[in-house]
Amino acid sequence: MPKHGKKYIEALKKVDSSKQYSIEEAVSLTKEMDYAKFDATVEVAYNLNVDPRQADQQIRGALVLPNGTGKTQRVIVFAEGEQAKAAEAAGADVVGSDDLVERIQDGWLDFDVVVATPQMMAKVGPLGRVLGPKGLMPNPKTGTVTMDVETAVNNVKAGQVTYRVDKAGLIHAPIGKVSFSDEKLVENFNALNDVILRARPASAKGQYVTSVSVTSTFTPGVHLNPNA
Repeated sequence: MPKHGKKYIEALKKVDSSKQYSIEEAVSLTKEMDYAKFDATVEVAYNLNVDPRQADQQIRGALVLPNGTGKTQRVIVFAEGEQAKAAEAAGADVVGSDDLVERIQDGWLDFDVVVATPQMMAKVGPLGRVLGPKGLMPNPKTGTVTMDVETAVNNVKAGQVTYRVDKAGLIHAPIGKVSFSDEKLVENFNALNDVILRARPASAKGQYVTSVSVTSTFTPGVHLNPNA
């Protein structure tokens, strides 16, 4: 049996696997190849020459894309007192404390981002077994452990994306939707790319970015020139 369907194979014919495209060409081609019946996500994949086992090479962070992600993020906030009121005012979908911990322990996971104040992390910590594998655990590096919950919620709602290098040295991050204009996708890519490049560890040797590709939910990857 074939590994891919007819539509994917047809899309693959449009990509020159020996060529390294510019970001403008890659975005245009990815949109041309897309055959999803919904507004597919456009994603960038980086292969970095880093060793994530080294503490200083664990590249991780967050940024607000200039044109957002095209996705409505559901945000929950662990906070009490004034911070809880600020989170609610900023548009958090659910705000709570012990009650929210209980709800998640009972199996509720209908959210995309978790924000917590530093004081609440003692309560959130035991949820690590549930939230950790799904990439939902709050972390100071991504701005989701903070006293300024208002800004954190606003950033997520405005189109913040998080990125994290995995054990294989790969980073996957969305840069928008197929329905975005080419210009908006290119602008989002440039913002992400700038952050990734600036995150190069001082201890990393040799070529930092070994490959970069752009893809949508179902389409083949379009390779960029990592030295461009």
